[in-house]
Amino acid sequence: MLEVSPTNAAALAERQWRRWGGIAALALAVGYVTIIPLFTWVGAPPATGEAWFRYLPGKTAIWWVIVWLSVVTDLLYLPVARALWLALGKVGRAPMLAAVVCLHLFVILDLAVTWTHYASLLALFQNYSSAADEVHRAAYLAAAEYASSISATPLLTFYIIVIPSAGVLLASITMIKARFGKASAWTGVVTGVFGLLSLTGSFPLVMANALGATLWFFLVGVRLLRGDSKEMPL
Repeated sequence: MLEVSPTNAAALAERQWRRWGGIAALALAVGYVTIIPLFTWVGAPPATGEAWFRYLPGKTAIWWVIVWLSVVTDLLYLPVARALWLALGKVGRAPMLAAVVCLHLFVILDLAVTWTHYASLLALFQNYSSAADEVHRAAYLAAAEYASSISATPLLTFYIIVIPSAGVLLASITMIKARFGKASAWTGVVTGVFGLLSLTGSFPLVMANALGATLWFFLVGVRLLRGDSKEMPL
């Protein structure tokens, strides 16, 4: 019976992580392709609780789909980050460590702040719609004003766009050095720059970042699944 050496076992585990990371990256791209049209369908979310309650009738089901899809895509960042660390960490340890920290921090902040508050707004609207008196409706409306105020701050843009974009940019710069693939590397650099500039509040930059991130995850997924490429560092 053949025994697997620790070195071979580690290499096998690393290839498995790359494979799972590649699958997660492709699933992320598919998730974003699905979410973007849903956002287009429901339109831009309003800025106040009262406006939310006027806006939500007939759109709650779509918004729940957006929320759950977004939660799943956030979680998919974790195996992608792990796979990229294994593929690129030996080439650029410091930038990849910073990239992984940024991607993990984004997951924590997006789940804790963004989608928790959107889910709260949906639940408050449901309670508001079924409330039997004006006192309870006023209470739900006041709670919605707080929840909606979170999305109206530039800090949220920093959390959900700038931080992950910094991670993508750092990982992509390392890809150039590692010869990971020109298409994925330069797509990531451009996407990361657009994300950093999104702090200005420019909608075209935000959309360019979202579309670029979708393409970047697709290219990264394809590249990770081609883990036997001679160009990829082992």
